[in-house]
Amino acid sequence: MPIAQIHIIEGRTKEQKRSLIKEVTDAIHRSTGADHDRIRVLLYEIPDENWAAGGISKADERLKNR
Repeated sequence: MPIAQIHIIEGRTKEQKRSLIKEVTDAIHRSTGADHDRIRVLLYEIPDENWAAGGISKADERLKNR
């Protein structure tokens, strides 16, 4: 049973998340041959103040770019 864990910044719509889950599931199916119903996709949504690059959180970066 393949399991994909994906970390994303909060803010995507339900439709965007549904699409991501479907596309990842389809890709795993194509590359491994696993049945769709055996594939698990786990989305972890991280608040933008808890996601940083280069020492600056995405929340602070957004404020800086206003």
